[in-house]
Amino acid sequence: MALDLKSGQLSAENEAYFEKCREKLGFVPNVLTSYAHDDAKLSGFAAFYNDLMLAPSGLSKLEREMIAVAVSSVNRCYYCLAAHGAAVRQLSGDPVLGELIAMNYRAADLSARHRAMLDFSVKLTETPHLIGEDDRWALRKAGFSERDIWDIGAVAAFYNMSNRMASAVDMRPNAEYHRQAR
Repeated sequence: MALDLKSGQLSAENEAYFEKCREKLGFVPNVLTSYAHDDAKLSGFAAFYNDLMLAPSGLSKLEREMIAVAVSSVNRCYYCLAAHGAAVRQLSGDPVLGELIAMNYRAADLSARHRAMLDFSVKLTETPHLIGEDDRWALRKAGFSERDIWDIGAVAAFYNMSNRMASAVDMRPNAEYHRQAR
């Protein structure tokens, strides 16, 4: 990270969260350590991420990761492309899918459901002022519920914010992401 921010005093909950990352992943993602200078900001970021990406939803974990990669591709966010591209590879069992979505999701052999989901997410990223009822209708036609549409918008919006923070502070992905699920 380009900013010289020292890690602050972390709450017991955040210390436990970091330990859980070490146990499950073998490392603490740099996105989390970049927030460690402020325990409240780390808690807020982690709670929002965990709710959007891990809580029950009509969207699968893979679908949420696909949105993260498609949005991050538009924003050219190196951190998120590496981290979430690895997650797409791992969750899909397809070592090519993460790269295809990162380079050009339109070149991937996607279902109509996934194409509609990524079309909406990319349009929300590139031209949010042009989102209209036709865009939501395309999602409904592809089988998404009203709640699913909310979740697609929330995940896309979260990664737009996260991409901008990663760019602002020159956040770099952990080297482990480049090796995962290859």
